[in-house]
Amino acid sequence: MSTKTISVRLDAYERLKRAKRDRSESFSEVIMRAHWDAEPVTAAGYLRLVRERGPLYRTDELDRVAQLKENDRPPRDKWTPA
Repeated sequence: MSTKTISVRLDAYERLKRAKRDRSESFSEVIMRAHWDAEPVTAAGYLRLVRERGPLYRTDELDRVAQLKENDRPPRDKWTPA
C-alpha cells in the first residue's frame, strides 16, 4: 500500500487523535470512517427540505431563541480591570 504525507493544522490533528477508537487505529482508518457528503446543502436544498418535512423548530422554540438572543451581551473583556 502506498502512502502520502500531508500537513494539517494542529487543531485538525487533535481532532483526528480524539476520533481514534483505540491506540492501534491509524489516522488513515479514522479518515476512512468519516462520512463525506457528496454535495453540500444549499439554501435552495434546505428550503426544499423544510417544505417537505415542515419546520424543524416549533414556534415557541424560535421565540425562546429570539428572546435569549435579544438579551445576550458580549462577555466582559478579561483584559480590562473591573
